[in-house]
Amino acid sequence: MIIISYVFDNDKPIYLQLEEIIKKEIFKGELLPSSKIPSVRDFALKYQVNPNTMQKALQCLEEEGFIYTVRTSGKYVTEDREFILKEKRLLAKSLYQDFINNLKSLGYSDTDIKKILKESEF
Repeated sequence: MIIISYVFDNDKPIYLQLEEIIKKEIFKGELLPSSKIPSVRDFALKYQVNPNTMQKALQCLEEEGFIYTVRTSGKYVTEDREFILKEKRLLAKSLYQDFINNLKSLGYSDTDIKKILKESEF
């Protein structure tokens, strides 16, 4: 098991940050639909957090539909690929809107922002 040393943001609960990290792993295909995910203890060790904190993050992910539990077998990533894709698009739209709002807070107009986006290489 690879241990990952994250620098967590003190302004946001760690369980919410863990939830975001795991969602991104699902979005990137590092955790595949229907695949079994590591145990609470293994995840806690991997991210160097308290198992209770990890459990809370996984509970939130389950409530949102990203993972599900099979009694006596463990936790799995949802089988619903459309749900994953929809949630990934929602995150992308949110990040895009944050980017636009940040540019506007710097005084850029809509025209300036369109020009910046057009000139940017992706």
